[in-house]
Amino acid sequence: MASASSIAASIASKTKTKKKHFVAQKVKLFRASDPLLSVLMWGVNHSINELSHVQIPIMLMPDDFKAYSKIKVDNHLFNKENMPSHFKFKEYCPLVFRNLRERFGIDDQDFQNSLTRSAPLNSEAQGRSGARFHTSYDKRYVVKTISSEDVAEMHNILKKYHQFIVECHGNTLLPQFLGMYRLTVDGDETYMIVTRNVFSHRLSVFKKYDLKGSTVAREASDKEKQPPLPEDVPPRPKSGNVQQRLQTLRIATRFYCAMKHVRDAKELPTYKDNDFINDGQKIYINEENKKMFLEKLRKDVEFLALLKLMDYSLLVGIHDVERAEQEDVESEDNDGEEEGESDGGGIGTPPDSPSNTLDSMKPLSPGEFDPTIDVYAIKSNESAPRKEVYFMAVIDILQHYDAKKKAAHAAKTVKHGAGAEISTVNPEQYSKRFYDFITTILS
Repeated sequence: MASASSIAASIASKTKTKKKHFVAQKVKLFRASDPLLSVLMWGVNHSINELSHVQIPIMLMPDDFKAYSKIKVDNHLFNKENMPSHFKFKEYCPLVFRNLRERFGIDDQDFQNSLTRSAPLNSEAQGRSGARFHTSYDKRYVVKTISSEDVAEMHNILKKYHQFIVECHGNTLLPQFLGMYRLTVDGDETYMIVTRNVFSHRLSVFKKYDLKGSTVAREASDKEKQPPLPEDVPPRPKSGNVQQRLQTLRIATRFYCAMKHVRDAKELPTYKDNDFINDGQKIYINEENKKMFLEKLRKDVEFLALLKLMDYSLLVGIHDVERAEQEDVESEDNDGEEEGESDGGGIGTPPDSPSNTLDSMKPLSPGEFDPTIDVYAIKSNESAPRKEVYFMAVIDILQHYDAKKKAAHAAKTVKHGAGAEISTVNPEQYSKRFYDFITTILS
């Protein structure tokens, strides 16, 4: 005798075949100025949606570290002004990266929203070999273009990297790898990797350093140190009636706010080891934080040496609390003047807009942060000359010590002498020198 559930299912299926409901499809649009970013947004959205239907395995299998999912899209009809009609999207090791996101305390839905709700922001920074960077609109994640060699190296280390993350419970200074993709548009393949942002989504960084523990050719060039100059300068106030002067003041105020935004958006110069030493810079953290930081760093560099990886850096960003407070006050004053001059005809921000999402994350006091989000942040100690917050993480770990690096080491040794602190040395030597240098900068 048929059960009630099977009868209900049978009726439901018959009903479906008899009736045809044409419902307008709700399509999520992915608008980005760069078509490649539109494809990335589409792909991440598709990938997370697909993964939500895949049961989380009890444990990862060896094949999961070789797996991939890919989709080919032809004649894409929606959003055709912003997205190519033909493209391919490939995700590497989807179950592994989902597991890594979970271990780093990142919810897949939040990850999807960060990368698809609004287009990732372009960064002017360029990495080695011309790598390009973007940050998610909420500044939580960094999207970096990588080479096919980097993809191969990532596959080589992924199993051991995952095991290391499991053993340290995600408590590491290493990059938090969250997803790796290949995008094919017009026959051109672009590889991208997503990591957690080292810097904060709300505390601005005023100075940053890339430290390797080497002193040979390790300073920022004069060109790198020059801040970007504004293209347009507001007119100077001229004599005239009050209305004309007020108009000029309004233009200058808007210009100031715009330039502040541009300055914040533009990349800071990246200073290096010799700059750090010559600036007399120190990292002022208390003994407990210093001990925890060095313990993490020691385990991380030992792991990298074991994998024969080298040429990585410690990225250091410094947030000056008092300076940030002062700039916030100036910004509020300017905003107040703008509001006072407004005729009240402006349109409010929609409640679900990205800006509102970010504003909702600001109940914290100046210099305060959420350690579950700003995982690389450490406060300065009480005796520091200035109240600061430091963001420190190990970056660029995918450089294997191969024949090319051995040749570079030999060439630099001949040029600078055997005792020179060149950056290209064997992984064991590199990790020890790197760790020893970092211990000297902590105060």
